[in-house]
Amino acid sequence: MQQVREKRWKVRDCDPLNVDCLVQGGVASPLLARLLVNRAVCDPADASRFLSSALGQLHDPFLLLGMDRAVERLAAAVKNGEKICVYGDYDVDGITSVALLISFFRSIGLDPLYFIPDRLVDGYGLSADGVARAAALGAQVMVTVDCGITAVVEAALCREVGIDLIITDHHMPGDVIPDACAVINPLQPGCPFPFKSLAGVGVAFNLMIALRSRLRKNGYFAGREEPNLREYLDLVAMGTVADVVPLADENRILVKHGLRELTNSLRPGMQALKAVAGVNGVVGCGAVGFRLAPRLNAAGRLENAAMGVELLLCNDRKGAEPMAAALDNSNAERQAVEREILSDALAIVRSTPALSSRKSIVLASEAWHPGVIGIVASRLVDMFHRPTILIALKDGNGKGSGRSIANFHLHDALTACADELLKFGGHKHAAGLSISEETLETFVARFDEVAAGLLTAEDLVPLLLIDGEIEATEITSAMVEELEAMKPFGMGNPEPVFLLRDAEVCDCRTLKETHLKMRLNAGGRVFDAIGFSMAGRAELGDRLDVVFSPAMNVWNGRSSLQLTIKDLRKAGG
Repeated sequence: MQQVREKRWKVRDCDPLNVDCLVQGGVASPLLARLLVNRAVCDPADASRFLSSALGQLHDPFLLLGMDRAVERLAAAVKNGEKICVYGDYDVDGITSVALLISFFRSIGLDPLYFIPDRLVDGYGLSADGVARAAALGAQVMVTVDCGITAVVEAALCREVGIDLIITDHHMPGDVIPDACAVINPLQPGCPFPFKSLAGVGVAFNLMIALRSRLRKNGYFAGREEPNLREYLDLVAMGTVADVVPLADENRILVKHGLRELTNSLRPGMQALKAVAGVNGVVGCGAVGFRLAPRLNAAGRLENAAMGVELLLCNDRKGAEPMAAALDNSNAERQAVEREILSDALAIVRSTPALSSRKSIVLASEAWHPGVIGIVASRLVDMFHRPTILIALKDGNGKGSGRSIANFHLHDALTACADELLKFGGHKHAAGLSISEETLETFVARFDEVAAGLLTAEDLVPLLLIDGEIEATEITSAMVEELEAMKPFGMGNPEPVFLLRDAEVCDCRTLKETHLKMRLNAGGRVFDAIGFSMAGRAELGDRLDVVFSPAMNVWNGRSSLQLTIKDLRKAGG
C-alpha cells in the first residue's frame, strides 16, 4: 500500500446570490460573506450569530430531553445533602467533564465523589465494578459524563443498589436507551435540542447551566455566592477542542469564549499545565489540540486519568506543578510508545501485499499498548487515507480504536459488523471496540467488505477544499486581520485556504530537514511562504500553483505577512 501524497483540489461552489444577500444586508464584507456561504451559513441571522458568537446565544439547556428530570433530582440531592458521584471517561473530554461538575458541586457546598475507569483494568464506560465502588462509598446519585448511553445493564444495576443514575453523553445511542432516572444526550430519539454535535463536556456544561438556574429559582443562593459559569469555560473549551467535534453553532460559542478564559485562566492546575507545555500568550485551538490536551490525556492512555482530574481541581500552584510535570513525563513516554507502534504498524502495512487491494486498514498485535493505538490509527489515516482500526490483543481478546475519513461513517460501519464484535461505540469519525481474537479474521474481511461497498477510488484521495482563487494584490495584512472574525478554526470551520496561480519561486530551501521555506513572486509582489513537513515537495519546478492560508508571522518582535502552504503543484498542472 502506497502512502497518499496527492490531494484533490476543489474550489468550493459558492452561490453569488447568497454572498450578495449577506453583503447587501450589512452582515459581512465580500470576503467574509464568501467564507460564510462556503460553510453553509447563508441566512443573514445565522451569519450574524456566527460572527458575534455571544454567550447569550446559547440554546436553552432545558430543550435537552431529560434535563428537567435531571435537575429536579440533583436539586433535591443538593437540598438534602445527598452524596453525588460523577463518573467519567478517561480521555480529555471525560477528564474536563468530571473536573467541571466536581468543581461546580464543590462551589455550591457539596462534597462529591468522582470515578474514572482505568483504561486497562476497567475498559471504557460505566462498569458494574464502578457502580459497586460508588455504592460502597455511599453514592445516592450518579452522574455520568461523556459515557453511559449504551449502559443498559449497568443502569439496571444502579437501580438494584439504590443509586439514581443520570446519564449525560454525546455518543451514538444504541437500539435501547438505558432505564435511568434521566438520560441527556442530544442524539437520543425525540430530543428537540437544535444542535446535535456537542462534546461530552458541552452536555455537562448545559446540565450545570440548568442546575444553577433551578437552584436560583429555589432560592438556594440566598445568602451564599452564586457560581460564575464563565469561569468554567476554560474546561469546556479544552474538552471540546480535544474531542474534535464541529466548531459550529453552540460549540463555536463555547470555544470562542473558553479560549479567552484559558488564556487568562486563574486555575492553578491549568497554569501549571500551560507552563510545562510551553504555552504562553493567547491560547488558540492549535495550542489546545497539540500541546495542552495531549499532556492531560497522557496519564489516561498509559496509567490512570485521575491525575488529570486532580490537576484541574488543584487550588495550589505549588501542589499543581509536580502533577503537571508528571503528566509531561507521561506524555513523553506516550510519544515514545506511539513512535514504536507506528513503526511496527508501517512495517506490517508495507510487508502485506493483500492490503494494497483493500479500502480499509485493520491491524492487530499483542505488542501494542491499547491506550495509544487510537493516535497511531490517526497517523495511518493521514498517511494512507483509509478508514483504520488498530487492535491491541491480550489473552485471546482485543481492544480496538478506529479513525475514519470524510465519506465513511465509522460507527455505522461497525454496526454492520456487530456480529463479529463483543462491544463497540463512538461516532462518525472515531470509535472503539472489543473483539474476540477468534472472530478477528472474519471482522477484518467484513469491515473491508463494508468499506469496499461505500468508498470509491476518488474517496481514497484526500480532498482539499479551497475557499477561492485569489490575486496577489488581495493578499494583505488587512485581509489577515479580517479573517480573525472567523476564528476559532477547527472541525466544521476550517481555516480559510486560497489558491494563488503561477507563482514564481525566487528562493527555496529546507528547514530542519523537514519544512519547506520559500519566497514566491506573484503579480509583482514577493511573499515569504512556509510548507510544514513538505521538504519532499521542493522539486516541482520554478512556477507553482499554491494553496495557502495567509498569516502574520512574528519573529524577534517583528510582524510580517507569510503564506502557510497547504499544497502545491507545478503551475498549470
